[in-house]
Amino acid sequence: MYRYFALVIVLSICSTELWAQKTTCLKVETRRDAKATTWNTYDTQTIDCLPGYKSKKEPSTSVYGGWIVKDRQEATGFFRTAKIDNRWWIIDPLGYPFIHKGVAVFRAGGSDRQQEALSRTFGTREVWAQQHAEMLKAHGFNGLGAWSDVNTVRQQEQPLVYTVIVNPMGQYRHQHRSQRFGGKYKKTGWQGYRFDLAMVFDPEFDEYVEMAIAPIAQYKEDKYLLGYFTDNELPWVNDALDRHLTLLAKDEAGYLAAKKWLDQRKGKDAKVEDITEEDRLAFSGFYFETYIEKVANAVRKYDPNHLYLGCRFNQHKEELQNPEIFRVAGKYMDIISINHYQKWQPDTTDMENWEAWSGKPFIITEWYTKGEDSGLPNNTGAGWNVRTQVERGYFYQNFAIELLKSRNCVGWHWFTYQDNDPEDLKTDPSNRDSNKGIVTWDFKQYSPLLDNMKTLNANVYPLIQYFDKNKK
Repeated sequence: MYRYFALVIVLSICSTELWAQKTTCLKVETRRDAKATTWNTYDTQTIDCLPGYKSKKEPSTSVYGGWIVKDRQEATGFFRTAKIDNRWWIIDPLGYPFIHKGVAVFRAGGSDRQQEALSRTFGTREVWAQQHAEMLKAHGFNGLGAWSDVNTVRQQEQPLVYTVIVNPMGQYRHQHRSQRFGGKYKKTGWQGYRFDLAMVFDPEFDEYVEMAIAPIAQYKEDKYLLGYFTDNELPWVNDALDRHLTLLAKDEAGYLAAKKWLDQRKGKDAKVEDITEEDRLAFSGFYFETYIEKVANAVRKYDPNHLYLGCRFNQHKEELQNPEIFRVAGKYMDIISINHYQKWQPDTTDMENWEAWSGKPFIITEWYTKGEDSGLPNNTGAGWNVRTQVERGYFYQNFAIELLKSRNCVGWHWFTYQDNDPEDLKTDPSNRDSNKGIVTWDFKQYSPLLDNMKTLNANVYPLIQYFDKNKK
């Protein structure tokens, strides 16, 4: 008996050591951009590194990309979410569990050179969309992220499952800046908002909510639509209370709302110096809810059939570490959308917290690396640089594997479909010279990257079985 237990212990230790060894079997070097002199090395796992796992062909899927399994769920005719055996899923319109494997910004470029390449290579936009949608499907993708050419895609008989983004706060910002401040703010954050504050308390913002969101009614019967985003990477800063009270004029709606909130919480004699971290946390929830309640209600009003996917959080030291913002998000969002940068892979504790705080699943809506073999300068953009397209593929596998382990992630959107055209000076600097795409600026495929993506994508549903079985 003692020998039996000793053998079990030894086998357990060996298994643990094997797992540790095989799940970190690759080393990939990366740096912030092409100007950085320091390279960092990260352990990187691919499906070939997973102990006891053998790569498989993609199982049978529905026309939407849902996994055809015996325990089919209720078919509602539209996408929804469900938590089954402690794992979150999207459920497709036919009732099958679904993970959204998407590519963002599926559109045929905006520069003159890109339009010439489109005409030369495909002839028409419709032919481009059909051929490259089939290319995405052939590499295991089943969806499209934000800013895609949905009007062209929707003309196809069986389009990729797509998303729509509307920008009520973004549209209001342009009006706010041009009409009140002569077209320029004196101080802005990197997203372009005055003092890094979204103008959620301005009564004029409500008009833009209606104007931006009302047009989504045209999509409400489309079964290939997953859902909607509102805006992108808004500045939900931790010290929003302080900024409202110290940077805004005392007749501005934001100042008046913050002052009223502080008076009710701490009394009319309270000053900025009296604000505590608990106050800042509580106000961040109030501030964020003022925005999210308006936009979510408008989405439900004009399309009650589809999912609301949120406003694409992105700051690791701000909203992604803020339990109050996630608590509020869980009241209004069906899925929490997160743009994920600055980390080689998602953090296990973060992913657990996002679900625990919100009670909802999440989807990663931007993430990428840039390859230095692309011939592009790669000085802009938030994604890190690696040396080759093969290593971009290793990064893809490593990142997605961690997402699948979490049981709270229901999909991801690679950013982006096409490289920047480095000669297009009309774009903002962050989208000017970098290798973010799965195709070049003139539509040539990065095969080493796509091959690695295909391997991972085809194994998503078997990997879920593998991880869930091992977790049990």
